Amino acid sequence: MDDDKSHPNQRAPLAYENRKFLNGPDGRILRILAEYQEPLSKFRRERIQDTIVFFGSARFRSLEASQAALQELRSAADTSPDHQESIRRAEAAVAGSHYYEDARRLAFLISKWTQTLAQPRHRFVVCTGGGPGIMEAANRGASEAGGKTIGLNIHLPFEQVPNAYITPDLNFEFHYFFMRKLWFAYLAKALVVFPGGFGTFDEAFELLTLAQTEKLAKHITVVFFSKEYWSKVVNFQALVDAGTISAKDLDLIHWADTPEAAYEYLRADLEHHHIDHGNGPEKAPDFAKTRLRPGKNVTENYTAS
Repeated sequence: MDDDKSHPNQRAPLAYENRKFLNGPDGRILRILAEYQEPLSKFRRERIQDTIVFFGSARFRSLEASQAALQELRSAADTSPDHQESIRRAEAAVAGSHYYEDARRLAFLISKWTQTLAQPRHRFVVCTGGGPGIMEAANRGASEAGGKTIGLNIHLPFEQVPNAYITPDLNFEFHYFFMRKLWFAYLAKALVVFPGGFGTFDEAFELLTLAQTEKLAKHITVVFFSKEYWSKVVNFQALVDAGTISAKDLDLIHWADTPEAAYEYLRADLEHHHIDHGNGPEKAPDFAKTRLRPGKNVTENYTAS
């Protein structure tokens, strides 16, 4: 070998430092596993046992922000049809802002209550998709109550930015929708569905399907907020009448029209199904552990077999 020539083979990068491999098709399984293992490690480190998930539209804004936007539009000297349409939409935003304020209030009430529980881990932590609208409102209410609060944000082309009210160590960013959905379902002991669009339908009905088919090895309560809204957009009774669901499937859904009513129902349900009422503080349960329903022969709280 000619000593004047450098060796043709340089040291190859370690596989876990090879970004071309990790970001390519062959590294997909590792990326998927990372979106399971990283949240798992953080939830354990932050002593999170379980959650209450809030779903709802990303388009609702706070009353203060909606009123300010409307006032700015009304003060502009513009009589064009486009501007008048913008004013109409801003007026609708003010009318819909009560959903934001209701989600904020409900998350506040829940988080204040959970801080009174003598539990070794954080119970029933408010969890959202991490973005604006109802997600921001719920994270905000929990934060204002002094509780931890989770944001499972999703990386999108139009960049859904995490809201400012998520507990920093519980702020997650996902690439895969299905891994994000796993974490919504895995820890949830209750689901609150505020008015929303396609994304809210997708998330809420997927969890309803898991509950209907008993793929959740736990009791989960589902509260739809604002019967007036949901009765307009979904005819649940028509599904029963058509034979596409059974009448008892409607028992999976509970209704609430005020934050206080939703809170009272959720608190009673969670206390009944998920809190040990024995003497003294509860021993530290396993991660995501729940009380089993009668007849269920499972030992851990997996979302699917």
